[in-house]
Amino acid sequence: MLVQHILAQKPNAVIMTIMPESSVADAAKLLAEKRIGALIVTRDGKTIDGILSERDIVRELGKRGPESLQDKVSEIMTNAVIGCHPGDTAVSVLEKMTDGRFRHMPVLDQGRMIGVISIGDVVKARIGEVETENSALAEMIAGH
Repeated sequence: MLVQHILAQKPNAVIMTIMPESSVADAAKLLAEKRIGALIVTRDGKTIDGILSERDIVRELGKRGPESLQDKVSEIMTNAVIGCHPGDTAVSVLEKMTDGRFRHMPVLDQGRMIGVISIGDVVKARIGEVETENSALAEMIAGH
């Protein structure tokens, strides 16, 4: 399955973003309200400055305590963001996520951000793909 198919299956394709100057507290509130695990950090909604995940926030809270919530998002975000393309396979995306130990990945088409997929989105798509393959094989074996 390709990333473009995974994006098409997502019920809500809105890319949740936050400005680099926003506070970490505002980011945490938005993550909780939207029930999501990461925000794309961007000034213009098109180019990626970074990504801020729940894990980034928890790491800073653990190091420095509640005062880290007053930091700017740009101070704790992940700067080196790894993205994927609509034509990438689910398996290649899972490999990148596993190797990099991250759970969210922006989807870029000709340098423009068109979506974000989570490891949950990719695993769900991959399971569906494997179930379809298994059903086809079972029917073939049964002679249908």
